[in-house]
Amino acid sequence: MRGLSVLSTFACAGLAQALSWSATPFNPAAFPLAVKTPYLSTWLPQGAGAALNDAWPTFWTGQITGWAGFVKVDGKAYSFLGAPAVSGATFTKAVQKSTSFTSTQSTFVFSAGPVDLTVSFLSPIEPTDLVKQSIPFSYMTVSAASTDGASHTVQVYSDISAEWASGDNGLTVNWSTDTSNSILTHKVQLANQAAFSEVNDHSQYGSAYYSTPNSVGATYQTGGDATVRAQFINNGKLPNSQDTNFRAINNNWPVFALAHDLGSISSKTTPVIFSVGHVRDPAIRYIVAGGGVQLRSSYFWSQYSSVPTLISAFLGDYNNALSRAQAFDSKVQSDASKISADYAAIVALSIRQSLGSTEITISKNSDGSWNTNDVIVFMKEISSDGNVNTVDVIFPAWPVLLYTNPALGKYLLEGLFRYQASGQYPNKWSVHDLGGSYPNATGHNDGKDEAMPVEESGNMLIMALSYAQKTGDLAHLKTYTALLEQWTSFLVSDSLIPANQISTDDFAGPLANQTNLAIKGIIGIGAMAEIEKLLGNASKAANYSSIATSYVSQWQKYATSSDGKHLTLSYGNSASWGLSYNLFADKLLKLNLFPASIYQMRTSSFIHSSFTHLGTFAETAWYKTVQQPYGVPLDTRHTYTKSDWQIWTAGIVTDTSLRDFFITSVKKWVSDGLSSQPFGDWYETTNGSPQGFRARPVVGGHLGALIL
Repeated sequence: MRGLSVLSTFACAGLAQALSWSATPFNPAAFPLAVKTPYLSTWLPQGAGAALNDAWPTFWTGQITGWAGFVKVDGKAYSFLGAPAVSGATFTKAVQKSTSFTSTQSTFVFSAGPVDLTVSFLSPIEPTDLVKQSIPFSYMTVSAASTDGASHTVQVYSDISAEWASGDNGLTVNWSTDTSNSILTHKVQLANQAAFSEVNDHSQYGSAYYSTPNSVGATYQTGGDATVRAQFINNGKLPNSQDTNFRAINNNWPVFALAHDLGSISSKTTPVIFSVGHVRDPAIRYIVAGGGVQLRSSYFWSQYSSVPTLISAFLGDYNNALSRAQAFDSKVQSDASKISADYAAIVALSIRQSLGSTEITISKNSDGSWNTNDVIVFMKEISSDGNVNTVDVIFPAWPVLLYTNPALGKYLLEGLFRYQASGQYPNKWSVHDLGGSYPNATGHNDGKDEAMPVEESGNMLIMALSYAQKTGDLAHLKTYTALLEQWTSFLVSDSLIPANQISTDDFAGPLANQTNLAIKGIIGIGAMAEIEKLLGNASKAANYSSIATSYVSQWQKYATSSDGKHLTLSYGNSASWGLSYNLFADKLLKLNLFPASIYQMRTSSFIHSSFTHLGTFAETAWYKTVQQPYGVPLDTRHTYTKSDWQIWTAGIVTDTSLRDFFITSVKKWVSDGLSSQPFGDWYETTNGSPQGFRARPVVGGHLGALIL
């Protein structure tokens, strides 16, 4: 029988009370445990404070992905992972002493009697190594250290359940155990797989793997959860046996267990290493010219011929992977801390989540060999629509790509460019996404994708130029000039006075004459002027530049409130206002289309007399009643906001104290204990409650202030 999730709640007046453990840099809503792809995305739900052994780890959706851990110290058993209930066996919960997270790791320290246990979860971030970044595996390590100077016997155990194989616990699974190549590996998958399909956002094909080195003292077992866990708790080892009664996931909950006998220890041990992953092949179905479909595979297949070979190499590389991760963590911490400690913490929590929504793919040559020159990255629009390569999701995530490896951004855009250049998409503006349901990037040949004409056209132009400016690589600009000019022509006719339409904030509904959306379109035209300059087309560049400059002048008259104190949400509505976060792209591209007075207007407006403890602000009467305890609302239609747009606004204001207010507001929201979901970007400014999104890649936008 599987135990129920136990989630501690210590909320009082909307804020979390003190934890019983130390938390560095803070206690997040959910800790990333194994977060590497859209289908390897397991978290510890926190709420106001749940230890690693208080709650079951969950998939990003909140569905349990059973993952348990026990340690025996001098014959006494303690749990350290998950919330199991085991009949016929006695154990106590180890006491969590501390937690910490970095960009790549989440670490928990426990007291288990006279031994301290350190449990670390590492999801490598290796953005400049396409093979390593494409490997859909994460590490868990467990090390023990005596705290009283005496020697103690220690055994370590962990298992995963068949819940890792599907989003439907009523489906039948089968499994196997491989003991060759000095590795113990459990493999579990659906008995009847459905390629390129999902249930509850889980993949319905492919296999989950749980592995550890087959060193001296290592044992394994598969079977019902209570039976297998009791075996370890009572005996300190497993019988190297396999249950072959294949059955439904929720039928006596089959688990796949691994254990290590560390013998007698007196100092800190070398970590016991486990790896967990989910592999499917092919990974993506992608539309190509003529309506055909190309099956694309994960990039790592170009180096590894089999999953066992991959797992062996992955486990053997742990020490080097840890060193690279520590170097990456150190760089991120150093760079982001130059803004503030709160900002560094937000960034550290954002990177795994954002990059974990992506998969790097390649195709095959006609002779069956891998074509490593044909790289496309695919991103799942996690928790909102589940679309493939949604342009207005890539756009807010763009800063994390520019920071970690701009080439990943190029490969994300490649699939979009290539599809539209094939002539199959009928609209004159940019497509919204590559497919309605991940992992099917099968296009929208009927032109009936979610229509965001100004939004997506502007986004594509801005990102294309941004990549070229960052790298000097003009390949996309040269190859897809006709598309870029087509989208710019549309913006010339439709962006100064945008028709009734939705923007990236589609949950707020459609609106005509959106001030912020017009900014996006005008910057897109300005971006095309720079693109033409890079391509040597001086006359076209001058024409687009003239149009963009003229539009800015006209836009100022349309978009400024009648009292001249702020920009409006929509033209002519002086009572309206909103976050004009699209000005961020003007700064990013260094276009300087919009005058300094506009930025100063935004700066002087985001003021509230009740926040003077954050610094001295130049107050204005207009915004004093608008700011809320958790930040500035997105616009006058609602009191909710978006964390990515708050950070973008922080990046473009000219007042440091105001910048810090936006950052502190986001930090306050993500650490307030009112959510137990992976980092959400949409929340209520009045009380910090989540508004429906979780685990989305757009948190990559939190690096916006950093890249400026």
